[in-house]
Amino acid sequence: MGESRSQRAGLVHQLANLTPYPESVPINNLVQVEGTPLHGTESLDLLEFVRTIAVARITMPKARVRLSAGRQQMGEAIQALCFMAGANSIFYGDKLLTTGNPDWQKDQALLGKLGISTT
Repeated sequence: MGESRSQRAGLVHQLANLTPYPESVPINNLVQVEGTPLHGTESLDLLEFVRTIAVARITMPKARVRLSAGRQQMGEAIQALCFMAGANSIFYGDKLLTTGNPDWQKDQALLGKLGISTT
């Protein structure tokens, strides 16, 4: 959403210092939707997104770090890096609020490639 690395780190810091910290931490990558106020803002570098996942995992080791909105635009390699960095959950289904999610079969295939069980 145009925030700086320091601002993202500050948010993760605030969440991690809650007592208790959240059980679920969804991390979204902004989806550019035409007609919305944030359409046209600079996209976050995807490796920076992966770093955010890693920091959330390190600071909240028992939380479900959820790879959330924006997966459709990431591709398999970045999603795989997110799982390696500590994401341990995804949202799946046809739609996440207003934007589409990857097809469930594609998610199953990716999780299978990564050796991640869905049970």
